[in-house]
Amino acid sequence: MDLSLNPPTSKKNRLPAAPTVLVGAERREAERSEADRSAAPAKTVAKPLASTPAPNAEVVADAKRRAFTVEYKMRILSEADAAKGTPGGVGTLLRREGLYSSHLATWRREREAGMRQALAPKTRGPKSQRDPQQEELRQLRRQNEQLSDALRKAELIIEVQKKVGTLLGWPLPAADPDEKL
Repeated sequence: MDLSLNPPTSKKNRLPAAPTVLVGAERREAERSEADRSAAPAKTVAKPLASTPAPNAEVVADAKRRAFTVEYKMRILSEADAAKGTPGGVGTLLRREGLYSSHLATWRREREAGMRQALAPKTRGPKSQRDPQQEELRQLRRQNEQLSDALRKAELIIEVQKKVGTLLGWPLPAADPDEKL
């Protein structure tokens, strides 16, 4: 037992530690709770430590998201569909399984999408590796390059004709402003 005059301090912040036993002092009128309206001083009752087991203080390091199997989802959906007729049946099912109504809504959407996908007509034969839009884009680019080449050649020929005409002294017609190219 520590007989020093200094009060015990906590290790973290060097402040005096909280008292372990609370004195049953009389409370003022404003501090009393509804159940504590008598003028008697508050009493503290200590429970014996040996009779109550200590709760497990271990905390799980990483919380794991629940994963539901397809069989479980289908079973719950069939039970929920069967419980629709009874009042409170779906709520009872959800409480029993620890689920939310949003789970049912999502699973119903997934089930419907799966049925649509399963019932969709399937094309036979191997899947095409080419994207038709990419193929069209490639073809248009190639055509654009060819037309750009032809235009460049035509402009070069026109320039040569203009130079030959000036060397030979042929007068060039004036550009008509109303004429569109």
